[in-house]
Amino acid sequence: QVQIVESGGTSVHAGESLILTCTFSGFNHNPYIVGWFRRSSGYLREGVAAIATREDQTYYADSVKGRFTISQDYAKNTVYLQMTNLKPEDNNIYYCAAEVRTWKPLSQFEYKHWGQGTQVTVSS
Repeated sequence: QVQIVESGGTSVHAGESLILTCTFSGFNHNPYIVGWFRRSSGYLREGVAAIATREDQTYYADSVKGRFTISQDYAKNTVYLQMTNLKPEDNNIYYCAAEVRTWKPLSQFEYKHWGQGTQVTVSS
């Protein structure tokens, strides 16, 4: 059974930094792509960052480029999202998702496996 668990969400002030952790298990093979998402409008989720685990190739939304960094510890089945210079508009629930294969790493519709989310609160 696939399990994805996020951690690290907390309350910070604008300008501060935070690291989120995503740990996954239950895949027959390590998932090819792991992404971080946050709520957008309605049921939609904005793709924030993703990483292709075998090539270590990364993808970022324009809204976080230069501020967020996604990385992995492949042996530990763990992906990190380092968030710097946080802004009030980053205030959100952050979800980790993993998939065996995808053509659109930042599209929520490409992922079947999701964690429960972790809350990041940024105050001005």
